[in-house]
Amino acid sequence: MDRLTSLMVFGRVVECGGFSAAARRLNMSVTMVGNHVQSLEDRLGVRLLNRTTRKVSLTETGKYYYERSSQILAELDEADRTAGALSTTPRGTLKVYTSSAIVRFLLPVVSEFMELYPSISLDFSVGERMVDMIEDGYDLVMRTVPPPDSSLVARKLTPWRHMLVCSPAYFQSHPMPKTPAEVADHNCLQYAYYPYGDEWRFEDGEGNKESVKISGNVVSNSAEMLRFLTLTGRGIFLAPSFVVFDDIAEGRLVKIMPDYRPVEFNINAVYPNRSHLPTKVRLFIDLLAERFAEHRKWMT
Repeated sequence: MDRLTSLMVFGRVVECGGFSAAARRLNMSVTMVGNHVQSLEDRLGVRLLNRTTRKVSLTETGKYYYERSSQILAELDEADRTAGALSTTPRGTLKVYTSSAIVRFLLPVVSEFMELYPSISLDFSVGERMVDMIEDGYDLVMRTVPPPDSSLVARKLTPWRHMLVCSPAYFQSHPMPKTPAEVADHNCLQYAYYPYGDEWRFEDGEGNKESVKISGNVVSNSAEMLRFLTLTGRGIFLAPSFVVFDDIAEGRLVKIMPDYRPVEFNINAVYPNRSHLPTKVRLFIDLLAERFAEHRKWMT
């Protein structure tokens, strides 16, 4: 029998002064009440209650056991109430990890979230490594490419595409590629976490897919480093649109192959489990989704 249920039944028998009264209180048969008490006594190897035809009384051991078990049940009730309150009232620490490439879009959301929910503390880490959410204890990871672990839940916040870019100076000494096949003739600056490795993928105007095997003299997990090298004319870069958008708008970089576009990805909010999602995590994801919707027009 369930041990906690048996403890609760035993307590009701003591408080009601008998099996019949406890059975009425618990909406349970007298036989079942007796079975729960008997199960406890068999487990402990001691008698907890003295039974007569007229009344039930505690043994010395039963008195001690009732006092201790009542305290345990009261603490469990308090734990249940606290857990319930935490599930409805946002509080505690929210631990987030994100790529540096999208920090500037997250900062206004973080500031707004702190204003809305002052009882929540934030542990916010930025980097380029592939974290282990469970081992590292993160509530939420913001990723610009699909998570490598299929057991994780990914909520799509906004679609985005790469842009193939270079500096104007680069083409003073290199021919402009017009098709994906011609990209292979160039020094390609590679992002280490691009999902398809050294196979850059594109779509033409009709949605037909093309890919090219590329090579280059730099591989890095830092989009900012690759952006800098591209600005200084060191090669061409399949860059996240949100990393180079301003550079293109201000003429520091130019977009290559306008008749082709790289395949689409999503910025995702990744978390370990869909069931019993903590309120603090759900609220932050909802706010992210609302604010990132405002970026979609130019990110696509």
